[in-house]
Amino acid sequence: MIRYIALLRGINISGKNKISMPELKTALGEKGFADVKTYLNSGNVIFSDNEPDAVKLAESIRAIIFETFHLEIPVFVIPQDELKCLLSKAPSWWESDSKDIYDNLIFAIAPHSIETVAKKIGEPTEKIEKVQICGNAAFWSFDRKLYAKASWWKKTATPGIGEMITIRTANTLRKIAEM
Repeated sequence: MIRYIALLRGINISGKNKISMPELKTALGEKGFADVKTYLNSGNVIFSDNEPDAVKLAESIRAIIFETFHLEIPVFVIPQDELKCLLSKAPSWWESDSKDIYDNLIFAIAPHSIETVAKKIGEPTEKIEKVQICGNAAFWSFDRKLYAKASWWKKTATPGIGEMITIRTANTLRKIAEM
């Protein structure tokens, strides 16, 4: 079996798109997903399955969420080993020890590509944020105090872009990569 990570986009934020992680875990287990675990309340699911196609798994999970919670939630799925490999390629400026810098990884949800997302957002704001594309993801860091001036910060949640991506912090990704 392959170990996977599913990242649900935009759930349990300000009372919107509420999904109980224990109920989601149960629903996925009942549909045949093995060794299901969740991390935090923000839609991080770790599971095992024999299906080799991550996009098919994302669609299956999306359908289960709709059936169980009556919500249309975009889902991104990546093999856990692929996530570990991706994290090993992080640029030197990403995941620094500085409390003033916020490090994230942006994933493009199929059928979108990170290149398309990056073109729509445009160049990162110099001296405030850094972006490096790697595979179908983008390492992204910004100054916490100046985030409101960051080009990517303003645009990642806008219509036409927000639904194409899901974002996780460096800390969250390091934890789920090892679960």
